[in-house]
Amino acid sequence: MLNLIFVAFIIISFVCYFYFKTKQFRSTLPIAKKWYKSKANVAFGCFVFFFGLNQAYLFPVMYTFIIVAVLLIFSLYIITENSKKVRHYGRFVEEEYRINQ
Repeated sequence: MLNLIFVAFIIISFVCYFYFKTKQFRSTLPIAKKWYKSKANVAFGCFVFFFGLNQAYLFPVMYTFIIVAVLLIFSLYIITENSKKVRHYGRFVEEEYRINQ
């Protein structure tokens, strides 16, 4: 059952990554592009995080736990850094849309 939950979160995070990446490519405004890129990177970090947890659940061996620990540290770094960027760029996106219309 836990495996299905991890798989659901993996699929949801991949769909969010794909959605924000396409929004990034379709956007013409520079701050909005950075905002969508940061959101896509947060979704990618969640993807790596849940993938690592799923692998630890499926293959409970010592070397898997070592690799999963590296993945989790890497994904948490990606999530925290890009969450800061999302908050920072989010302040300016609405203003940029208003100015460029």
